[in-house]
Amino acid sequence: MTRPPLPGDPTPREAIARMIRVDHAGEYGAQRIYQGQLAVLKGTKHEPVLRHMQAQEQVHLDTFAKLIAERRVRPTAMLPLWHVAGFALGAATALLGARGAMACTVAVEEAIDEHYRDQQAELGDEEAPLRDTIERFRQEELEHRDIGLENEAELAPAYRPLYAVIKAGCKIAIKISERV
Repeated sequence: MTRPPLPGDPTPREAIARMIRVDHAGEYGAQRIYQGQLAVLKGTKHEPVLRHMQAQEQVHLDTFAKLIAERRVRPTAMLPLWHVAGFALGAATALLGARGAMACTVAVEEAIDEHYRDQQAELGDEEAPLRDTIERFRQEELEHRDIGLENEAELAPAYRPLYAVIKAGCKIAIKISERV
């Protein structure tokens, strides 16, 4: 049973706008992470797999950019910061080696999996197309996580603390991007 709305709760339209805003921001950040990783790992045996994941993230970004326009949702004001932070995170983890880049992927994708699952639980049948899109993208994000694990992410230097910091940072970025 769902509870009645409380004062300060977002309206259904505001809730959907927050979802689209944060998902657009997240996919934008993902693109920047891959750009940073590719700046360091270009020409290595890992370039093709990074480009594969980047191409899927571009489809996600294009989809949410289209929804921003169609539904007249204000993008997050944090995009300039995510532009720099995403690239820096990608480049910094890639400087640890391919395993570091893959550790970043695992942490980010696990945070996004949880985030997308929470969004799907909130969406009713009136938003079935959006819910289906989020599920399709969630499955691709899990594919990215699995690619990271298959590429020895867990053998990255200081994997556990690196993973924890990146995942926590993603969760903070999600909360900020929903509202700002």
